[in-house]
Amino acid sequence: MLRTPFVAGLVLFLVAFHVVPIGNLWAQVPAATSHEHLTEVACVDVPPGEKRPEFGCFNVGTVTGLHFNQASIYWHLRAFPSRTAAEAIKSATGIVVEEDGRVWLSEFGARDKGPRGGESIAVVGPLQLPAATSYAAVLSYAVMRPGDSSRVHTHPGPEGWYVLAGEQCLETPSGASRARAGGTMTARSNTPMELNVTGNTLRRAFALVIHDSAQQRGIPSDWKPSGACSH
Repeated sequence: MLRTPFVAGLVLFLVAFHVVPIGNLWAQVPAATSHEHLTEVACVDVPPGEKRPEFGCFNVGTVTGLHFNQASIYWHLRAFPSRTAAEAIKSATGIVVEEDGRVWLSEFGARDKGPRGGESIAVVGPLQLPAATSYAAVLSYAVMRPGDSSRVHTHPGPEGWYVLAGEQCLETPSGASRARAGGTMTARSNTPMELNVTGNTLRRAFALVIHDSAQQRGIPSDWKPSGACSH
């Protein structure tokens, strides 16, 4: 007589908890890190007062009316302990932004003519300039996840990158180029390209485009990538 309540209780326990075979566990429970990949990503302006999305590429600083005496220049990226310190040495054509928990100053010019002060993070270049009456420089900050990719596009001027975290792969008609955290990369004017986030960690990076002021920063391209970054 005492066995009946025990058996009934055991049946209720099994029904309530539904034992799942270990071999099927991962097939039934999706990974917590799964997400819809962002594709066709383009760097965009975020209107003042509007909350910036968690992931994407965002234009964080622009300077116009630039003139250079050289056919190629370098992007000098430095970090400062405060915005006041960065602004104190910024030139009229420099860009100061606060991202990734730090204050950054970008200046442009000859390789050996970088600003003094702060911590030198990277010198990116050379950036070969197209002929133009004047130039605009647009600094962008991107946060993208593994598997995310940009739209296929071109710029009417060179582009440079500094990777803060993660990995990226840039495919162009010349092939695939890769950079990891702490690395830099450049692309020439009017080069069709697609940027892909590779590896297993979040990619955060700065991108700089210096282009003819009379043209848009970037435009879509009909070029078809081969998928070289996935190999």
